[in-house]
Amino acid sequence: MKIKPILLALSGILLANSFVTKVEASPSPAVDPVSQPLSQLETSFDGQIGVYAINTGNGQVIAYRADQRFPFQSTSKLLDVAALLKQSNSKSGLMQKKIHYTESDLMTWHPITGKYLGSGMTLEALSAAAMSYSDNPAANLIIKEVGGPVAVTRYAHSIGNQSFNMEHDERALNSDPNNPDDTVTPKDMAISLQKLILGNALSKSQRAELVAWMMANTTSYKRMRSGVPIGWTIADKTGSGSYGVANDIGLLWSPLCKPIVLAIYTVSSQKSAKPNDAIVAQTTQIVMNALAEQDACFAALNS
Repeated sequence: MKIKPILLALSGILLANSFVTKVEASPSPAVDPVSQPLSQLETSFDGQIGVYAINTGNGQVIAYRADQRFPFQSTSKLLDVAALLKQSNSKSGLMQKKIHYTESDLMTWHPITGKYLGSGMTLEALSAAAMSYSDNPAANLIIKEVGGPVAVTRYAHSIGNQSFNMEHDERALNSDPNNPDDTVTPKDMAISLQKLILGNALSKSQRAELVAWMMANTTSYKRMRSGVPIGWTIADKTGSGSYGVANDIGLLWSPLCKPIVLAIYTVSSQKSAKPNDAIVAQTTQIVMNALAEQDACFAALNS
């Protein structure tokens, strides 16, 4: 992974620490211009939507069910990998450590780990697989390396994400919205994302690596990436499960506008419901339209 070009490309936009510190220190009060359209969208799929968005250009916040718990599913891979990156600061060569695994470690959805069953993979390669391809065995091997679900939860809490509660690895993540296991609030997850990519929770090179993996994400083309204006770039991580769980968390930016931090969580009341990509895409559009109403940068893009 060539980090230097990524650092240069994101300099002054994603990694501007002085700007980010200002936004985190004094965010604007949350506003709610999206309740009606999101409520109607919820009715259309018999479910609930959780949203927390931060416009880092003007501090505007959009929140809808932002403090409600939602099953996080594979959006938790962001914190799995971040916990590993943090540990690598005190463990020299950790990311290059090769992990060997067996067929018993493979589970549903192993597009990358399945190819290297005999040779094993470095923790850096496993991180890329988990973030860019949502490879489940890769995430489990990372969770095991950092100390299990309790260690990932402890790391999340250390950066202020107090609602994050991981009780299981990818083999048994909960999707039942009535069960607090493996859940988080949209607000906490969005703020964690902001701290990890735009703040100082990780080193500059680690932030760049994490952004590169998220920009290469292959699982959200019908979710957030379908809901943003043409020309915008996204670095994101999805999650899916039973009860129609379809989630996406990411950073969205254009060549002109400052980044948008966005967390979208959706869940149905029916266990048999399938993840609905279109709900996430439509929610993204609703949020982006609401943000555009108070941001001249958006108007300039559309002029």
